[in-house]
Amino acid sequence: MSKGTIYGVGLGPGDPELMSVRSDRLTRTTKHVAFFRKEGRRGRAFGIVDGMMREDRIEFPMEYPVTTEIPLSDPRYNEVLSQFYEDCCAHLRALAEEGHDVAVLCEGDPFFYGSFMHLYTRLKDHVPVQVVPAITGMAAAWTATGAPITWGDDVMSTIMGTLDEETMTQRMTDADAIIVMKIGQNIDKIRRSLKAAGRYEDAWIVEYAAMAEQTVTRLAECEGKVTPYFSIVVVHGQGRRP
Repeated sequence: MSKGTIYGVGLGPGDPELMSVRSDRLTRTTKHVAFFRKEGRRGRAFGIVDGMMREDRIEFPMEYPVTTEIPLSDPRYNEVLSQFYEDCCAHLRALAEEGHDVAVLCEGDPFFYGSFMHLYTRLKDHVPVQVVPAITGMAAAWTATGAPITWGDDVMSTIMGTLDEETMTQRMTDADAIIVMKIGQNIDKIRRSLKAAGRYEDAWIVEYAAMAEQTVTRLAECEGKVTPYFSIVVVHGQGRRP
């Protein structure tokens, strides 16, 4: 029996109309569908394509064992997540070895800060794995602001809100255009770093980019606002142009 293929299906930033033709086809036709979610939730990736998948699909929800309960600096965080990914891969590998194709639904692009990367590195040497690229959430975010993110020779930095404040400030200072992801509880630290780098007044925050709930606001105008973890901060470059 030939092995099935594990597909990392990039769904794009949230609007189904921004999916690629290939992602759309795999989502609609693959019987085994896997997706990440928090316990008790349906998962945002699942929500993007809910109603598009075949009715007789077999679902494999992969529920994160931790989110913010354990600090990133705690050794247990990596230990728990590593075992979680191993368990997920064991199930997916078994399906592929039985000849089943599996579509793993991925928000944004599977190779851009996505959980699928942790499956890919564990599976690729054992069963066929294919990755379907997609529009990233940050592309949807800067498009939502109505202005280009880079000009001419601008250097853009994608910065994680989980970085320590000193490192974050230095990265912001060095960059022409800035994207900050993983906001959530890091919002106050991000504000301080943007102010220290002299970029705060130019920053925008986009919530739920390319989704029905999308909002676009200057960061300075929403002081004290609690933001979703998947919000994105955008600071445009102002480089060379004709």
